[in-house]
Amino acid sequence: MISELQINEERTISREEAIEILNTPDEQLDELISCAEKLRRKYKGNHVSVHILTNARSGNCSQDCAYCAQSCRSKAEIDKYKWVSDETLYQHNDLVNKYHLSRHCIGLSGMKFTDKEIEELAQRIRVMKEKCAHLCCSIGFLTEKQACMLKEAGLDRINHNLNTGRNYYSKICTTHTFEQRVENIHMLQRLGFEICSGGIIGMGESREDVADMLLELREIRPEALPINFLLPIAGTPLENADVSVLTPSYCMKVLCLARLMLPKSDIRCAAGREIYFKGEEKKLLSVVDSIFASGYLTESGQGIEDTIRAVTDAGFECEIESM
Repeated sequence: MISELQINEERTISREEAIEILNTPDEQLDELISCAEKLRRKYKGNHVSVHILTNARSGNCSQDCAYCAQSCRSKAEIDKYKWVSDETLYQHNDLVNKYHLSRHCIGLSGMKFTDKEIEELAQRIRVMKEKCAHLCCSIGFLTEKQACMLKEAGLDRINHNLNTGRNYYSKICTTHTFEQRVENIHMLQRLGFEICSGGIIGMGESREDVADMLLELREIRPEALPINFLLPIAGTPLENADVSVLTPSYCMKVLCLARLMLPKSDIRCAAGREIYFKGEEKKLLSVVDSIFASGYLTESGQGIEDTIRAVTDAGFECEIESM
């Protein structure tokens, strides 16, 4: 399989081949990484895009996602608020330009929002766009009217993760279906939004489920594809999840498969980077071209300056999108 990938790196990978890649023997991992790196270099050069994430609306979510500290099933002790203070939101936005980061990502807990709430968000987006920052919002399920309100305000990208494979989805969330997520993404694409969509690895899914998720994402062709590696949070249904499967080698195989299947997308190593790839930044960035700094909604992460230093120490350049 690896030798075939070297011969024709951009050929369409089948489901059976995707599963085989995830089962690559560890002694062949460097060869697999080399295949993925060729595509990473071809489409992304030596650049790494660094993003920051603001938890703009925290807790009290009606969705029952098993991994999330903010869901209705969670007993995790987190801050809960309808809106983060404007001061905090705009300070985070200023960091994008201060450190020449790629994008300010804004997460809002909840499944549905009123038009009034969306207009409040739109007003904040207008303020942030005055600073020329690139923005992405993770915001549940929008109506077409609401999506248009945000687009008019200047929002160009929306995050809506598939999270896992279609067949495993109901074991993670029951308050909406996998198909609803796909339909929501297609609606946003029709309106001209860029899409950020990925998943979470380590929730008890099989390797077949991981392959199926990436096959679905290949059909969607998101501009950005974040892969999260589960950080079990106390008080959530997955607080005792067995994450022994998340070895650095298996995590790398997932990221390599994502790169091989969607070579032109920004492949982002999101939550779990600091845990599962500590000390392996150079190898990691040879496959992925996008990471977060400063944390993941309710979980902390590596600071901005340390993240930038890790990128440059590994021999890569931070991509500058902001003006």
